[in-house]
Amino acid sequence: MRYIEEFRDPQLGRALACEIAALAEPGRSYKLMEVCGGHTHAIYRYGIHELLPDAVELVHGPGCPVCVLPMGRVDDGIAIARNAEVILTCFGDMMRVPGSEGSLLEAKAEGADVRVVYSPLDALAIARSHPDRDVVFFAIGFETTAPSTALTLRRAREQGVSNFFCMCNHVTIAPPLRALLDSPDLSLDGFVGPGHVATVVGARPFLFIPDQHRKPFVISGFEPLDVLQSIRMLLAQIGEGRCEVENEYGRVVAWEGNQRARELMDEVFQVRGEFEWRGLGVIPDSALALSDDYADHDAERRYEVPGRRVADPLACQCGEVLRGAIKPWQCRVFGTACTPERPIGTCMVSPEGACAAYYAYGRHASVGEALQEAGR
Repeated sequence: MRYIEEFRDPQLGRALACEIAALAEPGRSYKLMEVCGGHTHAIYRYGIHELLPDAVELVHGPGCPVCVLPMGRVDDGIAIARNAEVILTCFGDMMRVPGSEGSLLEAKAEGADVRVVYSPLDALAIARSHPDRDVVFFAIGFETTAPSTALTLRRAREQGVSNFFCMCNHVTIAPPLRALLDSPDLSLDGFVGPGHVATVVGARPFLFIPDQHRKPFVISGFEPLDVLQSIRMLLAQIGEGRCEVENEYGRVVAWEGNQRARELMDEVFQVRGEFEWRGLGVIPDSALALSDDYADHDAERRYEVPGRRVADPLACQCGEVLRGAIKPWQCRVFGTACTPERPIGTCMVSPEGACAAYYAYGRHASVGEALQEAGR
């Protein structure tokens, strides 16, 4: 298949749904985690969950980089932005993420120079055009976006742009999955794996899941037929007693990933000893920091930041959502005190957040009377 429309064919979707139903063994249930927020949105936008048998349950995982960012890191970004000589740049979905002292959008309203960019190269261009100001890029994302940050930092060094800095919040996907699998209170039967991350890292980082935890893992694309096919592949593995990493997204993902992108990341970044994740706590070796060779561009070395851990609001249950412990509509403030217009937690802010997906696509249609009551 060559075109997007082919991956949205209703007839093929119904056929895949029938195959999934046939693979589901009578009397047993299947709990599958879609790691990436992009998959969650595809599932509810296209009604994939409605095509699955009752025995197949999908739960969300920690694959949204905005959602897993703790409040303390937002506070650190705001502290940097409040320096008069700083122009802080970030992606648009970061602007409304709440910290303990408000958001970057609120800091901007109070006078901080905070600007939305569409790529780190946009931030570098701002630095070149404002040589009298420090320009800080608030970098965020999994291995999917880390190469673009690394490339921009290399370019800044090559071009001698000494007023360009990066506050690095890049995280890596394997450590939180390992933490979830080591948790005694979460039982999963398989994973719909993140296709975007795998375009960079390939399939090897996920081999520990079948090898050590005996769970099947299928790297998936993001169109509805991709997701359905990945679920079918997972149920086939379970039925046949296999546990492997399979690649449904072969038209984009190579088994070894993107070697040049990984080499660039190795040049620019080093692994942080520990990093806090919303809902998961501190996970060792789960994030990236600028390497010593790029210390001159490290905003955290140039500016003092609070660097403190901040507890989430008591009403917010993003942590449980990110661990797959509850569905978004089961959160006590979902759709009432917490909405996309007035979010309390990150899962309602980000375009990839599970709460945003449920709110946008499932609120009055398919998650039952409890969800409808929450929205009244």
